[in-house]
Amino acid sequence: MKKKTSSLSKRELLIKTALELFAKNGIHATGVDSIVEQSGVTKKTLYAHFRSKDELVLAVLRHYDGLARNEFMRRVERGGKTPRTRLLAIFDFAQRWFQERNFYGCLFINTIGEYSDDETPIRQICKEYKRLVKGYIHELCEEAGASNPMELAEELALLLEGATVTAQVSQNPKTAQIAKRAAKALIDKAIPPKN
Repeated sequence: MKKKTSSLSKRELLIKTALELFAKNGIHATGVDSIVEQSGVTKKTLYAHFRSKDELVLAVLRHYDGLARNEFMRRVERGGKTPRTRLLAIFDFAQRWFQERNFYGCLFINTIGEYSDDETPIRQICKEYKRLVKGYIHELCEEAGASNPMELAEELALLLEGATVTAQVSQNPKTAQIAKRAAKALIDKAIPPKN
């Protein structure tokens, strides 16, 4: 159940507002003044919670990491009764996500594109998110009995990433379905269907 904005602490309100603005406009294009104005919180309050904009960005990414991964895993688990069908459910999840009104692509992909220094904590959080998602896909591949679970996990993760970027750029509603067909071929090769 979502919290009402009025019940959020000022810190939570700042994170929620910044998340919405970063996703829609990008991090560098979103100034602190916009976050303050949209949240209705003073700049003094913002800096009482976050020493810098980068610290706010880190908090937003950590917050979104928990939300996004939990939602992804929950929907994939509900989307299939077996590990094999859950692997395909990854792309059903993607289909629903791509059709959301506020789909602006993957926040982590977009963020990493804005930060060129590989050693920044911001890029590290983005990489960690992707590593954890691939790790979850790898677990499903192992449970499904893939002959080479890591290879299949890498292939499926790459398909998901490619579909996400393609959906963001082309806004083609069939992007996830195309990726799902390719995923099925890879899954059938790595895990032959039982007769």
